[in-house]
Amino acid sequence: MTEKAYKVSLEQFEGPLDLLLFLVKKDDLDIHNIPIAHITKEYLAYLELMKDLDLDIAGEFLVMAATLMAVKSRALLPSVQFGLEGDEGPDPAAELAQKLLEYQKFKQASKFLAGRADEMSGVFYRGAPHFEEAEKSPNVSLFELMAHLRLILAGAEDDSLAVDGEEFPIEEKMEKILFLLAERPMIPWEDLFADERKRRGIIACFLAMLELTKLQKIFIRQDGNFGKISIFKKEGETDVQL
Repeated sequence: MTEKAYKVSLEQFEGPLDLLLFLVKKDDLDIHNIPIAHITKEYLAYLELMKDLDLDIAGEFLVMAATLMAVKSRALLPSVQFGLEGDEGPDPAAELAQKLLEYQKFKQASKFLAGRADEMSGVFYRGAPHFEEAEKSPNVSLFELMAHLRLILAGAEDDSLAVDGEEFPIEEKMEKILFLLAERPMIPWEDLFADERKRRGIIACFLAMLELTKLQKIFIRQDGNFGKISIFKKEGETDVQL
């Protein structure tokens, strides 16, 4: 994105099963009968966005991508038409669905054991709320943020028209976000990108938001599942200098 590569390392990076569960819920799919072609296309689109964001993609994401492609290819084979279903062996699509169901149960159990503190962390207060320190951890997943980012990028201008050497320094975008939060405690997600037109500028702004979150200068809250996202400044974070 710039001459100097800028990497953002996330302390809590979710895995490929988290991404698949997110896609199932987002598109309201039946986990027992997942449309492999659709889920594979969506999964690969998110992997491509991760590359655009210059995020380090763990090998397990690529393994899952290969698995999905293999399942999709197998689904296209006409073996059933030729009476060869007895030679098919285990159904990889069914195995994938079973893994997702088991992983979903594990996730639900872990949330239950976390207690009421985690349950209340999903509550969104309008206006200028006061959050306890424990509530300032994000209640929104990286994949949810990426889903909203894809909507913003859909309206971006074509980067092929960008002037050679045009840059979008992450540090400048970080200062921009802190400046927006200097006079008010919260800004809607859309305000971060209100003056951004270029794809690379939007991505730089997104990465700046992630970096400020990691530096604990801001925190992100979401109004329920797939709801509106808001950006809050940490108490005492009023200086726009980094």
